[in-house]
Amino acid sequence: MSGMRRASRPSRGPAAIASSPWIVACAGLVVMLVLLFVALGAYRGRSPASDDGPPPAGLPLPQVPVVPSDTSATPLPERSPVLPGLSPRASGLPPSTPAMSRPPAVGPTVAPTSARPSTRAPQRPPAVSGRYRVVQSFDGGFIGEVLIVNASGADHGWTVRFDFTGGRLVTAWVEGVPQGTLRQSDGSFTYVSGVDVPAGGSVPLRFHLERASTTPRGCTVDGVRCGGF
Repeated sequence: MSGMRRASRPSRGPAAIASSPWIVACAGLVVMLVLLFVALGAYRGRSPASDDGPPPAGLPLPQVPVVPSDTSATPLPERSPVLPGLSPRASGLPPSTPAMSRPPAVGPTVAPTSARPSTRAPQRPPAVSGRYRVVQSFDGGFIGEVLIVNASGADHGWTVRFDFTGGRLVTAWVEGVPQGTLRQSDGSFTYVSGVDVPAGGSVPLRFHLERASTTPRGCTVDGVRCGGF
């Protein structure tokens, strides 16, 4: 029996640690706690920077306004009395500040136009005009006359047109000169001269009309209204 050898026990080295992982975790935790306490001690050992030291170079120093100790000589602005019902924070401008107003709109400048004398030539009287009158009136009719007057300096032909309500034109003539042409239509009568009126002269045109008023509805000489009615 003495010659028998004992079986060798397995080593408790790395194999034992590998078989028990909780040992590694505990050791790591202990190391972390130690490091934490060391860091806290180092932080507490530092002293805070003194506030009385000079500021870092390169930074601008703050400018503090100096207020005089004696304020009795400086008058304080008077406050306006507060009216009841009005808030001290009323909106709007203070009385001393003028309100801004828009400048008046300026339109285009219109230069005054000078009054110019009228250059229109005065109207001249017509070269030939006529005047109506009743020469003779009798039962059933009358004899009328249109006196043609030439106010120009040259001889002129002429045309007389007169209108009557109803009636019948018997004849029309010019005494002492060649007769012209007579046309009638629906109470209108037109007489075209057979001879010109001399410059500054006149010619009477007479006509015999039955069953008509002695006042014509219209009478013209060369388109110009006759006078006398």
